[in-house]
Amino acid sequence: MMEERTNLMHMMKLSIKVLLQSALSLGRSLDADHAPLQQFFVVMEHCLKHGLKVKKSFIGQNKSFFGPLELVEKLCPEASDIATSVRNLPELKTAVGRGRAWLYLALMQKKLADYLKVLIDNKHLLSEFYEPEALMMEEEGMVIVGLLVGLNVLDANLCLKGEDLDSQVGVIDFSLYLKDVQALDGGKEHERITDVLDQKNYVEELNRHLSCTVGDLQTKIDGLEKTNSKLQEELSAATDRICSLQEEQQQLREQNELIRERSEKRVEMTKQDTKVELETYKQTRQGLDEMYSDVWKQLKAEKKARLELEKELELQIGMKTEMEIAMKLLEKDTHEKQDTLVALRQQLEDVKAINLQMFHRVQNAESSLQQKNEAITSFEEKTNQVMSSMKQMEESSSLEKELKSEKEQRQALQRELQREKDTSSLLRAELQQVQGLKKELRELQEEKAELQKVCDEQEQALQEMGLHLSQSKLKMEDIKEVNKALKGHTWLKDDEATHCKQCEKEFSISRRKHHCRNCGHIFCNTCSSNELALPSYPKPVRVCDSCHTLLLQRCSSSTGS
Repeated sequence: MMEERTNLMHMMKLSIKVLLQSALSLGRSLDADHAPLQQFFVVMEHCLKHGLKVKKSFIGQNKSFFGPLELVEKLCPEASDIATSVRNLPELKTAVGRGRAWLYLALMQKKLADYLKVLIDNKHLLSEFYEPEALMMEEEGMVIVGLLVGLNVLDANLCLKGEDLDSQVGVIDFSLYLKDVQALDGGKEHERITDVLDQKNYVEELNRHLSCTVGDLQTKIDGLEKTNSKLQEELSAATDRICSLQEEQQQLREQNELIRERSEKRVEMTKQDTKVELETYKQTRQGLDEMYSDVWKQLKAEKKARLELEKELELQIGMKTEMEIAMKLLEKDTHEKQDTLVALRQQLEDVKAINLQMFHRVQNAESSLQQKNEAITSFEEKTNQVMSSMKQMEESSSLEKELKSEKEQRQALQRELQREKDTSSLLRAELQQVQGLKKELRELQEEKAELQKVCDEQEQALQEMGLHLSQSKLKMEDIKEVNKALKGHTWLKDDEATHCKQCEKEFSISRRKHHCRNCGHIFCNTCSSNELALPSYPKPVRVCDSCHTLLLQRCSSSTGS
């Protein structure tokens, strides 16, 4: 590093010396094509690059001397013009090109030495960019600043436009300085012949390197010519586009003027409308205040009604609990009444059997009574005949034999009459018994009618109780269904069921899963294709076949009852 510093310092001295000599011979005014000036900038670039730290980024390694030159803008406000002009140049795309442009502008302002002196005085800022043994951090930097003061006598006219500062190769051309070596005394020329040969070999190697760089530059020039032609074509297209855009801009301006005039008219109309609306607003504000007071009163009334509804809801909840208790008691009563109904039916069957027996006995007694009445009438006819014959016998007393025979017949008839009287008394007794049986039969018939009435009333009561029980059971089932719907069925998850609940077929892509909205189980499409309206759903929903038949039976039983 120390040898490099000394070599660069000697090269800087030599380049400044050659530059001043050539400037004095040409008249102190230099341009960008002057070879010693170009070599001065190359040597200056090497001095600024010496010991420069490499900054790593995502793109790659960056080693540019424009970073420390940017510090001059902060330390010296006069250098802000240079920095802004360098940043505004569109041709410069790299940091190296911007650093070279900065050196050109600083030399034209004759303040290159002053700016570099400001940098070297603030070495604590340069330590961020340079190594500790770099030329700008050591005493050689101050020596170079002192040498640069001599360049303030020169006038440099450098044009940055059109200069390709990004792709220039910064190689020191020693051929400019070999002439000075040849101009030395003749005695020293013999001693340094070997150095000249070495320099000659170096120059040849440098020429080969420059030829390679010239080839690369030629390819770059060809590429730039192609891009230039493309840019010219794009420029022509852009000019055409600009003309069309200008025409569109003119049209848009005319449209904007029309729109502005229309908007002004609309603004005037809206101002008038707003005035009218303001007046109407003031008028309607009073009505709105009155409406607000009315609405506030209605809100209070609705709050009171809501409180009353909440109280009624609580009462309905209590009534619901009481209804559940009453339904349980009703179920118990229905069971007891069913038992009593069975006992009453058995008693009714017994009474019917007794009535049949009594009816048969009454029929038998009536038939026997008719037979006895017929016998009594026949016996009365015979007694009448006997009496008539006795009268005839009394009137005619001519024949005693006949009288005796008649007496004997009379005695026989009296006996028979006595017998008939006995039988008639027996028949009368039996008749009395039959009449008593008739009374008993009437009483039994009355009891039967009363029992029939009681039985009919009980059957009617039982039918009414059955209707009431069926209705209460339906209501209970509806309440249970509603409670189930409110509490939620045991809704099976899709992962829990792999087979259909009814047909037990395995689910697949073609046989999909469907929930029954009544029982909550999972069925296939064929086993759950029916739809019915449930209490917990306002529209007909999917139910399984078993739930469908059960609900239809309930509906038919409720409609039949």
